[in-house]
Amino acid sequence: MKIIASFCLLFLSGLFVSAFGQDKALEESIKRGSEIYQDFCITCHMVNGEGVAGSFPPLAKSDFLMKNREKSIRAIKYGMQGEIIVNGNTYNRIMANLGLLESEVADVMNYITNSWGNTNDKIVTEAEVLEIKK
Repeated sequence: MKIIASFCLLFLSGLFVSAFGQDKALEESIKRGSEIYQDFCITCHMVNGEGVAGSFPPLAKSDFLMKNREKSIRAIKYGMQGEIIVNGNTYNRIMANLGLLESEVADVMNYITNSWGNTNDKIVTEAEVLEIKK
């Protein structure tokens, strides 16, 4: 009985550390992503991620962002052109390749998917960004 109780305690504490570690990593990534957003994204997508109607899509409460993880990562990593529909509105502008490192793409994705009404508890990692090809 003691062995089972010890195993359960060890297992549960391992889960706690694992979950806490991910939360801490996500928190740190979001902080870095906020700084990257201020430097590269704010001009078009605005301070609160609301974008500019008819020109630059919103990131705040964005159905496209939250439902198209891979496409969103690709857009930040390589830039984007062509028509997209965000929250029922059509946008057709060019988003330039910003030249961000994979780690920076991951950080900004973690920031924008956890800001302005967006919630994402699955951290975007540098390894995930590396797998995204043009």
